[in-house]
Amino acid sequence: MPPVRVLFVCMGNICRSPSAHGVFRHCVRQAGLQDHITVVSAGTHGYHVGAPPDERSQAHAARRGYDLSDLRASRLSASDCVAADHVLVMDEANLRDTLQLCPPEHAHKVRLLTQHSRRVNSRDVPDPYHGGAAGFEHVLDIIEDACAELLEHLRQQHGLPTR
Repeated sequence: MPPVRVLFVCMGNICRSPSAHGVFRHCVRQAGLQDHITVVSAGTHGYHVGAPPDERSQAHAARRGYDLSDLRASRLSASDCVAADHVLVMDEANLRDTLQLCPPEHAHKVRLLTQHSRRVNSRDVPDPYHGGAAGFEHVLDIIEDACAELLEHLRQQHGLPTR
C-alpha cells in the first residue's frame, strides 16, 4: 500500500503551511508512521518559491521542538491536488483558491485543517505574517491541536498501525 499523502496549503507557503508540515511530520515520526504517511506543503501563490519558511515561523517552531529548516516554498498545482490523499488548507481564502485549481473530481480531498481541531476553537489558522510573536504562537497552538486529531483520523480512515 502506498503511503497516505497529506498536503498542507496556505497562501505563500512560508508561515502556516510549513509550520503544519513540520508539526505533522514530527507527529508522524513520533508515531512511527513515516513509512505510511508522506507530508508536503505548498502555497496558492508563488511569491516565495524556493525560499525557506519565515524566520519567525522557524524560531517559534524550534522552541517547541519542530525543525522547519529543510522546507522550501512551492506553489500549489493541480497535480499536487491529484497526488494528495488529503489537502488541508489554512483559511477560507486558501480553500477557495485551492478548489479553483483542484480538478473537480479531487475537490472532496480539500478541507480546512481546523475541521480536525478539538481544543482550539477557530475556523481559520490566521496568517501571522504581519503580526507579532503571539500570532506565531497562536498558529502553532491551532496546528498542534488539529494535527493530533488529524493523525488519529488518518489511522482510522486508512487502517494505519497504532503503537
